[in-house]
Amino acid sequence: STDAIYITAQDGKFVDFNKSMLDLLGYAGEEMMGLKAQDTYAHPRDRNRFQKEIEKKGFVRDYELNLCKKDGVEIDCLITATVRRADDGSILWYYGIIRDITEKKRAQKEKMQIEIQLRQAQKMEAIGTLAGGIAHDFNNILAAVIGYAGLAKMRVPEDSKVLTDLDQILKSGNRAKTLIQQILAFSRKQELEQRPLQLKYIVKETLNLLRATLPTDIEIKDDIAKDAGIVNADPTQMQQVIMNLCTNAGHAMQEEGGVLAVGLANVELDDIAAAQYLDMSPGRYLRLTVSDTGYGMTPDVNDRIFEPYFTTKEKGVGTGLGLSVVKGIVDSHGGTITVYSEPGKGSTFHVYLPLIQEEVIMPEMDEQAPVPTGNERIIFVDDEKALVDSGKQTLEQLGYKVTTMTSSIEALELFRNNPDKFDLVITDMTMPRMTGDKLAGELMKIRTDIPVIICTGFSKRISEEKAREMGIKGLAMKPLVMRDLAEAVRKALD
Repeated sequence: STDAIYITAQDGKFVDFNKSMLDLLGYAGEEMMGLKAQDTYAHPRDRNRFQKEIEKKGFVRDYELNLCKKDGVEIDCLITATVRRADDGSILWYYGIIRDITEKKRAQKEKMQIEIQLRQAQKMEAIGTLAGGIAHDFNNILAAVIGYAGLAKMRVPEDSKVLTDLDQILKSGNRAKTLIQQILAFSRKQELEQRPLQLKYIVKETLNLLRATLPTDIEIKDDIAKDAGIVNADPTQMQQVIMNLCTNAGHAMQEEGGVLAVGLANVELDDIAAAQYLDMSPGRYLRLTVSDTGYGMTPDVNDRIFEPYFTTKEKGVGTGLGLSVVKGIVDSHGGTITVYSEPGKGSTFHVYLPLIQEEVIMPEMDEQAPVPTGNERIIFVDDEKALVDSGKQTLEQLGYKVTTMTSSIEALELFRNNPDKFDLVITDMTMPRMTGDKLAGELMKIRTDIPVIICTGFSKRISEEKAREMGIKGLAMKPLVMRDLAEAVRKALD
């Protein structure tokens, strides 16, 4: 039999067994003869529970418990056993069959974990779809707010006190614009691509997003070195790493508040320093530091935090996937993550990523440069009347001659009747009856050289790469401020 079969005396001592029993527990025959069944249980509670059950009923069937092999390894088993009694009812022998189900249980656990991951992925996909719908509506509202505020700012005298108020409206509108773009970056399904990346800009963007989500009694401090170098990384995954570490830090301080400190610096690890970490070579690294002043962790928790599904959060708050995902991302980038924590003294995480060069010069936007203007003829198409009105006024302020339409079908008919009358078409992506990309395709069938700009807040149908392949001259993310719109128009026309 491939199942282990045994007989024990009343005191639990083995008196007979088959070869599978020896293979199961790892003992030789003479060792098994001197062993008691009680010595093979991994936990005393299992032994006591099993003994009570079999003495009470006289048998057990497929009874699950843990046994311990000679080398100390615990195994999951099913036992079917019965008692042989004397005429007076006293116990003479125990007969039993044991089946090792360790691999079966491991497979079941892995299957369950995969199912949990699948459900989590499905939830994230649903959130992404929801975010896309919200983004479209929210961006349209935001575009109108920013558009009309920009127009009002152009129309009031330079010495007016209203200018300050309008500047605050525009500042808040731009913060909301950045916020919705960052939410979409997390929810949007896209191919991951590692490329040369200046991480400090990702850190700054993520901290701006966090300021809107963390409680006000948590202070955010950043110490980002100006010379922080370039790493080969995927921007979305790096944002996920920073967000997960900072969110965990925020959770550790949610009761009493505290300080969340995020740092970025170039470091050089010599042979001795690199030897402290597994799979790290000496060299130059970019070190991301995330620390908090929260409740900290005990050594046993500290040792397990990167394990999948391990969490100290109450049910419904955490999945136990956050830090394991972080570690997986860091490993895939050839880096290392470490943690130091003491109860009551907070936690500090260090992420080391190999540097590919020391510094990069990023071109800065010159906000003082004049807004580009023109005098070309433009068709502006959007199904939101408020956006059509503000877009028309903005473009006319810039010197353009603008014809507005709220229907892509009517816009196509207008262009078909007068294909040489217009120099540019600007259209929203999400339009009833005919979407922006389809309208662009029909326009270019009529006149191949007509430049088209598509405006979108979020769309699964269109990307910059797809837009270029179609011959579309520009893909602009809503809501557009005046400078963005002016520069997009000139780029498409020129």
